[in-house]
Amino acid sequence: MFDMRRREFITVLGGAAATWPLEARGQQTRYRIGHLAIAAPTDTPPPPPGNWDAFVQRLSEVGYIEGRNIAFEHRSAHDQPELFSKLALELASLKVDVIFARGTWALAAAKSATQTIPIVGIDLEVDPVDAGLVASIARPGGNITGLFLDLSELSGKHLEILKEVIPGTSRVAVLGNPDINAAQLRELARVAQSLAVQTRAVELTNATDLSGALDTARSWRADALIVLSNPLSLAYRARIGGLAAKAGLPTIYLYRAHVDAGGLVSYGPDLPDMFRRCGAYVGRILGGTKPADLPIERPARFELVVNLKIAKALGITIPETILVRADEVIE
Repeated sequence: MFDMRRREFITVLGGAAATWPLEARGQQTRYRIGHLAIAAPTDTPPPPPGNWDAFVQRLSEVGYIEGRNIAFEHRSAHDQPELFSKLALELASLKVDVIFARGTWALAAAKSATQTIPIVGIDLEVDPVDAGLVASIARPGGNITGLFLDLSELSGKHLEILKEVIPGTSRVAVLGNPDINAAQLRELARVAQSLAVQTRAVELTNATDLSGALDTARSWRADALIVLSNPLSLAYRARIGGLAAKAGLPTIYLYRAHVDAGGLVSYGPDLPDMFRRCGAYVGRILGGTKPADLPIERPARFELVVNLKIAKALGITIPETILVRADEVIE
């Protein structure tokens, strides 16, 4: 009798388990997500919180919640990009289930560290095919997928916007890293010629370059500054904004996080939206989809943001033609 009841109980329990939602059953498994970036959410200075929040929010929407069925292994290089190789190898040795790699340096290190662990990347400087990260946009192959921005023409657009904001602009300094911003620098040189503007690159390869780079721009008598996309420039956005203001340089950026931190103008992709879509890709991979089958995605939304407080401090009147096109004006 006891054995019969025991068998009946097991049968009922098995039947009930079969009817549990997949999401609830998935919560019995803990996945580890490696996070490789110049800065982690708990670092100082932190990366823009809206980006990470969007990534985590999308993961939770598809059933993956930190502390319940996923855990993060954060590895950040801070202002030392040369550490990425070591940090990527650490994540590979931990055999995490997927690596979320942010930026050119992080992606290159992750690719070198593992050919088997899935990698979701967000890279805002290079063409993933030209860089040898994936086989093609539609079918990446290998273990890497994600969101990429190689729209070098945006840098030319920045120069055009600066010329519209300050018509007398003739010299524009460009803060970037020649190793990862080569395409943007080439486009700037092309557009500058058509606008009769001189440009001069000032290098940002580590955090200690910042003061010297802005001093170089000022001593060259630059009328304005363009800050190219770079993991370091995003991490140190408040410091760059402060140095640019001290130098009296109107500055344009790719991301609105810079404007929130005291920049004048930004024009570029909605970065939190890109992080949200990366969260969806990580969720699909944890659900069993191979990165080779997930096509590379590009930004879908772009925004123009203007900070009138900074304009007033710099003694600049933003033209109405810019204000009517702006997606947001900070007053």
